[in-house]
Amino acid sequence: MDLTYLQTFREVAKWGSFTKAAEELGYAQSSVTAQIQKIEKVYGAALFERFGRKMRLTHAGEELLRYTHQMLRLYDESKEVVSSQMSGNIVIGTIETMAAFFLPPLLQQFRSSHPHVNVILQQGREAHIIEAVREGEYDFGLVLDLPFSDPELDTLAIREEPLVFIASPEHPLHQGCKSRGIQALDGHSLIVTELGCTYRAMLERGLKEQQVAYQLAYELGSIEAIKQCLIYGLGVGLLPRIAVNSEIEQGKLIALPIQLPGPPFYTQLITHKKKWMSSLLNDFIELLRDKPAGRTL
Repeated sequence: MDLTYLQTFREVAKWGSFTKAAEELGYAQSSVTAQIQKIEKVYGAALFERFGRKMRLTHAGEELLRYTHQMLRLYDESKEVVSSQMSGNIVIGTIETMAAFFLPPLLQQFRSSHPHVNVILQQGREAHIIEAVREGEYDFGLVLDLPFSDPELDTLAIREEPLVFIASPEHPLHQGCKSRGIQALDGHSLIVTELGCTYRAMLERGLKEQQVAYQLAYELGSIEAIKQCLIYGLGVGLLPRIAVNSEIEQGKLIALPIQLPGPPFYTQLITHKKKWMSSLLNDFIELLRDKPAGRTL
């Protein structure tokens, strides 16, 4: 049986739809249907059952999907071992902060020593990144969070990533902020990242515990949009220091002397425990380990 059939099966299982899988793979829907039927004939079992417009795996399908992940992972490993070439793709799942402010100089350095390697950045929320690494869709992930553990994943804290409260130099808290606790935010408007952001969740949890009255003035999915709103004096924000260094140095924003309501956050590398680490991946990870600035764990 052609391994492409298993790749098709994995996509149908992922999307719960023959149509969506066909779009993602660039196949005609009839081709996807035919491939799934051939697999079902080989294994002698139905792999999907329909619920409304969605397709759901049968018990047999769930078992085959588990083996499919392993077989396709071994296939990828065998290709690299046999070819022994310093070329290919590295797929990294990461958040906006890492993609925009942490990785670019590392990508430039890696490209100079590995000119034939394509590094693909997939940006998303942390929960999606972790799940994609767990399912083998990404080679590894870079997240910003409190240290965490997972039975299926290896986690490496690369460095502490300071978070800072920031505002316009004209903001009232610039002159009147005497408290070093989050009580100083009482009555002020906040500009926050979207739901699912780990440090936003930590901030809101701390504000609730301290019974601090605040207003969520704006909720934005872009760090650049948040910074522009802060520059125009629309509120107070909490962002990674690495994302606002330039604006602070230029005097467009100021860091407020307010302490965070929880333990420090770390830039963390996550990989699947069963992931075969190629020489390319190890070379890139070494660059991450050697990244200056920040405080290491």
